[in-house]
Amino acid sequence: MSTVATAQLGGTASHVTVAKVSHGLMMMTWRAVPISDEEAFETIKAGIDALPSGVKMSLNSGAFYANDASTANLEMLSRFYTKYPEYAERTFLSVKGANRPGVTEFQVDCSPENLRRSVDEVLHVLGGTKKLDLFQPARIDPKYSVEEIVGTLAQLVREGKFDHIGLSECAAHTLRRGNAVYPVSVVEIEVSPTSFEDETKRVLATAEELGIAVAGYSPLGRGLLLGTITKFADLHPNDMRVKYTRFQEENLSHNVVIARAIAKIAARKGCSAAQLCIGWVGSLGEKVIPLPGASSKSRVLENLAGGNVVLTDEEKEEITRIVNEHPVKGGRYGATIDVALWG
Repeated sequence: MSTVATAQLGGTASHVTVAKVSHGLMMMTWRAVPISDEEAFETIKAGIDALPSGVKMSLNSGAFYANDASTANLEMLSRFYTKYPEYAERTFLSVKGANRPGVTEFQVDCSPENLRRSVDEVLHVLGGTKKLDLFQPARIDPKYSVEEIVGTLAQLVREGKFDHIGLSECAAHTLRRGNAVYPVSVVEIEVSPTSFEDETKRVLATAEELGIAVAGYSPLGRGLLLGTITKFADLHPNDMRVKYTRFQEENLSHNVVIARAIAKIAARKGCSAAQLCIGWVGSLGEKVIPLPGASSKSRVLENLAGGNVVLTDEEKEEITRIVNEHPVKGGRYGATIDVALWG
């Protein structure tokens, strides 16, 4: 078995050793036709089976990961753990929630009542097949202070509903304030060569100072940096990226130049573009854990190997020069969603 790069989580989970590359499960169910249980299960197992004893695979799920914001992703996980109970202790399960119930698109509600409801919903769907290791609100609700939010989550931890607290899409000052109430184990933010804003850097620095792990989601720029999407017509009409400004035709024709440049560096290094980007994100800190999605066995193994890619200073400087000289066009999502980031 080849060596697998590892990392330690933060906060109250600092004793947990996980693979350097996490496994995002969102696209297994957040698509027009979810993949079959057989394919999903074999993909999840492949990543876990590649790890040595004592190292856990960090699985990232959500209470609303479906086209209709349903619990389909959690239901899939419940079936997985029911069929393969021996994999429960080999995984660290992180779930995003705090979604408003009864709506078909994600809306955040971090009221104490809804945080409790959301956690209880996750536990109900899992049905005792797997301990909820970490819970995090998917966004910071501006109606409530982070002190109130983390205070409520801390109470739920004390009640034994889950073990560790995470935050997602929060600003550096928010992370610091939340961590002062109760240790934050993981903060989840988007990190890639094309999503490396000033606030991204501040969150990374604050997390390192406080000993908090960073789950860097979409390290491949939502697939932009793979170079497989070169024109808007390449996207399926039901693909969520058709709504994202970086994939609109007028921006995509500009952004694919970045993907081609990344591909050239990867070819020289003898790895895939995905692995290069994963290696780049992982190089940002010992506790920075790339979080790509994967819906096939081959992809999860390719991503996992990206944790072993070590970039030279010259290669990192070249990537920085590419994105500085050819800045990405378009926001991370779209105008109406981008304004809600960095809460």
